[in-house]
Amino acid sequence: MRVFERLTRQTRSQIVKIANREVETRGLSSGFWTDIYHHAMGVSWPAFFASAGFVFIVLNSVYATLYFMGDKPVANVRSESFLEFFFFSIETLATVGYGDMHPQSNYGHFVATVEIFTGMSFLAVMTGLVFARFSRPKARFVFAQQAVVTSHESRPTLMIRVANARHNTISGANAKLWLIRAETTPEGQVLRRYYELTLERRENPVFVFSWTIFHVIDEFSPLSGVTEDHLGKSEAALVLTVSGFDDNSAQQLWARQGYSYKDIRWRHRYVDITSWTDGRMVLDYEKFHDVVPDEPAAARSDTKVVALNQENARRAQ
Repeated sequence: MRVFERLTRQTRSQIVKIANREVETRGLSSGFWTDIYHHAMGVSWPAFFASAGFVFIVLNSVYATLYFMGDKPVANVRSESFLEFFFFSIETLATVGYGDMHPQSNYGHFVATVEIFTGMSFLAVMTGLVFARFSRPKARFVFAQQAVVTSHESRPTLMIRVANARHNTISGANAKLWLIRAETTPEGQVLRRYYELTLERRENPVFVFSWTIFHVIDEFSPLSGVTEDHLGKSEAALVLTVSGFDDNSAQQLWARQGYSYKDIRWRHRYVDITSWTDGRMVLDYEKFHDVVPDEPAAARSDTKVVALNQENARRAQ
């Protein structure tokens, strides 16, 4: 009995990944049959078609067995073998009907009737699921692998870089950034707290290429006075959501990215992906995820001046 209970508990455990962190849940029923649509929409395409093919083979095997148990229920069957009835079941379930084999007894007609109804239902369900998976809006937003904390306009700022991989127009793009961390109440209870971080610019009227999200760490910020060690002890995480209206598909797109406290690089900044060639702006997305340590303000200013002078000299030529 204890072995059965242990196996039951194991089947009810589930691994969920939130903000690049794995969380194991136990004690909840998977609810596969009561939530089969959710599972069908959530699995990958190879797993989806593999599951559909498995169900197709099982159904045909069941009806082939029923035909095989009857007394010559199908005409023009060469060997009365299970394989012949299996192929006849495939033709019937798919409502193909080549015409060579056909039911010739009441038993055969009854099994074929039930199978045709099953095939029509299976085809309708598959058509609906495939259409729903294909038509489901999906954003191709690329999020930087790491968030950075650096100085921006002489203020400590949390930055996260986002890109639109399709380069189509996303109208009215909106971003929200949340801080999640564990806090201990005066009663000693540990709770997960959620703080929405104020963004310097949370809306982008035309999101086409790249967009950097800024949160200024001032005296009003939940990150004020917080260090790397504080975030680690509170197991903090950042959750960024970006949504917008896709002008091409006329659909609302939405995407989310999570960052654990380990994914935040302090005193680092993103590598600039922008350059100019023959008067044309070039965006190098191969550097999109690259970060470098902060430079002293004076050195960074001198570098920008040199780069600007070089660009002006190229344009003058």
